[in-house]
Formats: sequence, C-alpha cells, structure tokens
Amino acid sequence: MLELSILGFLAEQPLHGYELKERIKALSGHVRPVSDGALYPALTRLVAAGKLDQHTEPGASAAPRRMLSLTGKGRADLLERLRHPKQAEITDHVRFNTVLAFLRHLPDPHEQAAVLRRRLEFLETPSSFFYDGDRPVRAEESGDIFREGMLRVARATGEAERAWLREAIDRLEQGG
Repeated sequence: MLELSILGFLAEQPLHGYELKERIKALSGHVRPVSDGALYPALTRLVAAGKLDQHTEPGASAAPRRMLSLTGKGRADLLERLRHPKQAEITDHVRFNTVLAFLRHLPDPHEQAAVLRRRLEFLETPSSFFYDGDRPVRAEESGDIFREGMLRVARATGEAERAWLREAIDRLEQGG
C-alpha cells in the first residue's frame, strides 16, 4: 500500500520526500504509520525501477530538497494497480481506502465501477467478528455490551458503505 500511495500522490503533482510522507500519514498514518525506514527504501526501489524521477531543488530556507515525480512507467504501474487491486486491498478497509483515494486516476468509469463492485460483493457476504460454530454472531445475540457495540457500529458502517457503493456504481455506469 505504501507504493500505491507514493504513486498515487505523485500522479497528482511532484513532491519532495517530507511532503509525500505527510500526505501518506494523513491518509492512513493513524492506522498504519509510515516510517522513514520504510518510505525512503520504497522511493529508492521505485526510482531504480524507472517509475519515479528525482531531481534536486534548492530548499526553502536550508538544504536542497529531492523532488520526486511520476514517470510514464510509474503512471502505467499505478493504473494497473488500480485496475486489479489484490484481494487484501478489497477486503481490508484501510487498504481499500487507499485504493479509493486514487481510483479517480483510472480514466474509464467502467473500470472504476468494476473495482467498486468487487468491494460491494465482498461486503454483501455475511460475516462477523465473532462466530458460533460457522454461523456469524449478530449484535443482538452477543450477550456482551462491548461486542454488541462493535457489531452494531460495523453493521451501520457496512450499510452506509454498501449504499454509497451502489450509488457510485450506478453513476459511473451511466457515464459519470
């Protein structure tokens, strides 16, 4: 998800490393913080793979800054990642939000709708945090006020997300 975030933010505009880190942190840092030890090696890999270009610019008040921008190869990789997200990027809420944050970069509304449809299909499969054998436990059956709270909030969030997904898919399939 780190590489998707890097490619996605740089598709919008060139940035230097600190600005990029701050944007990634704002997107998912409260859940999955990004460290310099993860970010800068990822940037180095993407530059070496020809997906990012870098050049040095004078700093605002001190040291020069390494500016990063997306190459054509990087844009192609971003679009491929958005067209075909991994299953974990569909099923994990934080990962899906990262895909969602950059899905507008896919130029075809039908391809965008296909990604949303995958998420909707996943959300329509009955599930729970807790099970009685193979049967998902409903909030009203939990017998525990705290688990009931978890399940009620998840149900409300799921209902809202499914409603939005249906609306968005309809709009995209009707031409945006």
